[in-house]
Amino acid sequence: MQEQGDQDNAAYVRRVHDKGLRFDLRTMSRRRLLAAFGGAGALALVGGTAACGGTTGTATGDATGTAAATSAAATAAGTEVASETAGPYPADGSNGPDVRTESGIVRKDIRTSFGGASGTAEGVPLEFSLAVTDLDGRAVAGAAVYAWHCDRDGNYSLYSDGVTDRNYLRGIQETDATGAATFTSIFPACYSGRWPHIHFEVYASLADATSGAGPIVKTSQIAIPEDVAEVVYATDGYSRSVTNLSQVTLATDNVFGDDSAATELATVTGSVAAGYVARLAIAIDPSGEETGGGDAPAGGGGPGGAPPSGAPRPASS
Repeated sequence: MQEQGDQDNAAYVRRVHDKGLRFDLRTMSRRRLLAAFGGAGALALVGGTAACGGTTGTATGDATGTAAATSAAATAAGTEVASETAGPYPADGSNGPDVRTESGIVRKDIRTSFGGASGTAEGVPLEFSLAVTDLDGRAVAGAAVYAWHCDRDGNYSLYSDGVTDRNYLRGIQETDATGAATFTSIFPACYSGRWPHIHFEVYASLADATSGAGPIVKTSQIAIPEDVAEVVYATDGYSRSVTNLSQVTLATDNVFGDDSAATELATVTGSVAAGYVARLAIAIDPSGEETGGGDAPAGGGGPGGAPPSGAPRPASS
């Protein structure tokens, strides 16, 4: 029964993460250029030593290391971060609830539910940070980032069975003078059909992010390095992620696979005992706007009809 549920969920995720032809045509040229400049030459741009005697997401080489190197090279060159689907569980009003407009959503620590919701997400500590610049490399201060991700069981608050009464692992932060927005969270699971990731939307201002009206400047995802994920998933509470991670790669993931997360792979340092720190520098067009459809949808509603058995279900279902 569980195996069939995982297969159904994987098929559902593949469908709802289809970005469409219009998105593919818009991004094909840029991504092919990134692939052309990736590889051994870009590796020289990546360095760093693990904090707290832990592991780092840029030391493994192969596909993940090359993607991290290409990401660093792309950011240095001012290449715009790839646009991606928001997925089926954004809670941004496009597919079910809109958590952005609720009092308490502006917060750094997103591990607990807020308002009238209950629950705290357990897992290996993770602090993740986005450093937002424009296409000329200037810090974008005063923008806002809405971030969300699954818990260590692969469930999304407000949507998945058993956690529809919770709104943890969701929050909004304003970028500071250096363009950075930082969140205190837990390490997300790897669920069936997807590479480990964190979703985010960038808005021009905090008012735009919390009004419910937008517009959204950029929708994308943060990819987690494989070597760090393997260490975390060997700990208590993440057992399902071990199998799921073994069945997907950056190259085969249906979101990151077209360029192996060339502009989206974070650098991660730390350890299980001390917690991890993930950082990703992204370049955006501050005047840009994404409006749905195949063009990095503001929400990821996916096809009509109810999800198959085994897939996380919205609170309204």
